[in-house]
Amino acid sequence: MTTYTEQVGTKLNNLLEKTYDAEKGYKKAAENTDHGALKTYFNKRSKERYDFGHELKTEIAKFGEEPEKGGSLTGTMHRAWMDTKAFFAADDAESMLEESIRGEKAAVEEYENVLKDTTLPSSTATVLLKQMNNIKSDLNTIKFLEDIS
Repeated sequence: MTTYTEQVGTKLNNLLEKTYDAEKGYKKAAENTDHGALKTYFNKRSKERYDFGHELKTEIAKFGEEPEKGGSLTGTMHRAWMDTKAFFAADDAESMLEESIRGEKAAVEEYENVLKDTTLPSSTATVLLKQMNNIKSDLNTIKFLEDIS
């Protein structure tokens, strides 16, 4: 039988893997654009996801679980943040922004699903809620950038 700690650890590690993928995706997007505002935006989002990862690792360690070491790019799990192939195939600003919007919406959905767990400790719920709200705010920024690109 799975214990409380294992359940929380598993959920947080799943979010951590997706956070790693998002960090890598944003970094790649920044490398693939010459648009100054987009490069800045993507680099900022990559750093934000890096920070999110450290916060998640701290929460995972609180429960005596081992944090995941890297993101998962396998096709066996649906990636909440992005479809890597579609993102890397994007060759213009609008396509990258559209993929970012799709990924951010999927991330919000993933956070909402984890936050539904009534066994989450308050510290974990606080971290997840803060991260989710940052992602929601990012969605508004992406939509603005899409208008100016």
